Amino acid sequence: MEKHFNTKDFIVITILVSLWVNASEVFRYFVLVRPEMHDYLSVVLNVADMNWGIFAIWGVWDTLLTALYVFLFWLCAKVFGNNIKSILISGFMSWCFFFLLFWVGLANMNLSSWSYLLVVLPLALVETLVAAFITSKLYLRRA
Repeated sequence: MEKHFNTKDFIVITILVSLWVNASEVFRYFVLVRPEMHDYLSVVLNVADMNWGIFAIWGVWDTLLTALYVFLFWLCAKVFGNNIKSILISGFMSWCFFFLLFWVGLANMNLSSWSYLLVVLPLALVETLVAAFITSKLYLRRA
């Protein structure tokens, strides 16, 4: 790892890791989230709808999410080195901050079923750990 934050490396790695994150998010949305929301919140018109505007906003959200994954990994790697410890810490912390809080909040407000969290949360954890792993390998190649 470089001693100082390299903006160019950060941007390139964020773009590359976002390919995984976007694919993972789209898969999880269409296979799991959308059917669950249509079923659980069927009284809400156009719930979990997908159109180009929503898809564009989702792309921006996924890119921001990816930038946060990459930055958190970089911080961990600065402290612990570019190793499995940094992958696990940054992946798990990203999962807690971005997905565990979100889905528990939805279930707590009765906007999702608690049992659904047993499906969606493990998949989100896989997403964050794989994103941290990819980030680790890309930073090694940039060194």
